[in-house]
Amino acid sequence: MDDKLRKRVFAFYFAGFLNLVLGVYVLFNGRALVSPGTWLVLLGFFFGFAAVDFWFARTLKQRWAEALRQLAAQQQAAAPVGEAGGANGKSEVRSHKSEAK
Repeated sequence: MDDKLRKRVFAFYFAGFLNLVLGVYVLFNGRALVSPGTWLVLLGFFFGFAAVDFWFARTLKQRWAEALRQLAAQQQAAAPVGEAGGANGKSEVRSHKSEAK
């Protein structure tokens, strides 16, 4: 995986984990600190963004894998016939001596 993409995926996982931890903190300790309406908004915010962060990381990894599969398919489709040994699987290389006769 590309280093730039790997860093982006790890950043999304880190942000998702941080949002998850903050959501759990608000879940257990937030009711004593804020009103019930604000508490629900904070829970939705933190857990919602945690879900979005994990989803983005997963989607980026899936798109990278799909791009690699497409690139491999394009390379196989574009491979010249001569690389595979010709149409009948035999090498078509001739020596210079046999052409002179």
